[in-house]
Amino acid sequence: MHRKAVNNYGFAQVRNMFAIVQAGGRQHKATPGAFVVIDGTAGEPGAELTLSEVLLVEKDGGEVLAGSPFVAGARVVAVIEGETRGPKIRVFKKKRRKGMRRTKGHRATGTRVRIKEIVV
Repeated sequence: MHRKAVNNYGFAQVRNMFAIVQAGGRQHKATPGAFVVIDGTAGEPGAELTLSEVLLVEKDGGEVLAGSPFVAGARVVAVIEGETRGPKIRVFKKKRRKGMRRTKGHRATGTRVRIKEIVV
C-alpha cells in the first residue's frame, strides 16, 4: 500500500491513498486502517458502512480526483467499531441586572468507524 516517491530534494516520501468524505454534516480525511468519528449513530458494531459522498480522492501514485460535488463511482467502505461520546458542552446564559441565569449542556454521540478500503 505504501509507495515511496522521491521529491525534488532527493528525500524519500511515503504517499498513502486517502479520501475526503462527507458524513454526518462534516468532512473527514479517510485513509485505509484509520479511525474516524462520525456524528450520530450509524448502526451496530461490526456492521459494514458504505460512505458514498466522496469529495476528493488521492491515489497512491499522486493522482488526484476531485468531484463536483462528489467523485463519480467512488465510495469508502468502513466497519463500525462502536459508539463514543464527545466532550461536555456547557451552555450558560445570563441577563445582567435581572437575576436570570440558566445552565444547560449536552454530550454529543458519535460513531467510531475503521476505514477498510477506498474504492474508486
